[in-house]
Amino acid sequence: MLVLTSPSSFGEVGKEPFELLEQAGYKVINNPYGRKLTEEEVIDLAKDCVGIVAGLEPLTPKVMDALPALKCISRVGIGMDNVDMEYAKQKGIAVVNTPDAPTRSVAELTVAMTFSMLRKIPQADAALKNKQWKKQIGNLIFKKTIGVVGLGRIGRMVAEMFRGLGNPVIGFDLYPDTAWAEKNNVQLGDFDTVLQQADIVTLHVPGNKDKTAVIGEKEIALMKNGAFLVNISRGEVVDEAALYNALKSNKLSSAAVDVFSKEPYDGPLCELNNIILTPHLGSYAHEGKLQMEIDAVNNLIQQLK
Repeated sequence: MLVLTSPSSFGEVGKEPFELLEQAGYKVINNPYGRKLTEEEVIDLAKDCVGIVAGLEPLTPKVMDALPALKCISRVGIGMDNVDMEYAKQKGIAVVNTPDAPTRSVAELTVAMTFSMLRKIPQADAALKNKQWKKQIGNLIFKKTIGVVGLGRIGRMVAEMFRGLGNPVIGFDLYPDTAWAEKNNVQLGDFDTVLQQADIVTLHVPGNKDKTAVIGEKEIALMKNGAFLVNISRGEVVDEAALYNALKSNKLSSAAVDVFSKEPYDGPLCELNNIILTPHLGSYAHEGKLQMEIDAVNNLIQQLK
């Protein structure tokens, strides 16, 4: 029985995921390209596979129709945007993901990006590596109001971390957990109120179904002059052109972005020095990445039973 492990870096932080598959009786075909697979490559590699431990490659009707043995797709991660869920259901292909494993990794990156953004750590590092002794004047996080948009697993952990630092936190969610908010002293507000009151806005939402931006010109206009924005959710959540203009005009002091509408990203935001850009690192912490891969493999094995 064959299983494709498609993420480009699968198994790099530990061999346990491969060992689990082999112990369960599966032969592994690993992604040989070191990058995201195309439709044709998935079809070629997985043509005889009963399962795919999936990354972000397109798992479309065309791909599924070409894989007659496929019984399960197990995503390494949370997002399912690359999987045609309705068609998989029609084909009787089980689709599972790992909603818990990346939570701490993404939450910690959010906090790290916030500190880096406020204290201009990347700019200071870059200057010194260019032999420039240039002291960057940043901002304290002390007394800053944190606005958390999206209070799912990751958003709640982010809110708890900032509350642990002593920051006031205001949050928005379509289906808020009022008991959790009361317990953790997190104020709940509507979307506009969060944008208007927060000094730092962090985004943890899956985005709109129609792929329109959650944060565009209108929403940025609601934010405080000189506010900060962190996006570690989905690229399409933020209108990148509107963000560029807001940073260029100093409507926003700075932003930190880990996800983009098109990846790899090489667009206009790269020209700005008041933004931190990272290449979709949300889950890329050794411990979190390994656990996510183990969870994905265990989910696959369980489904195929």
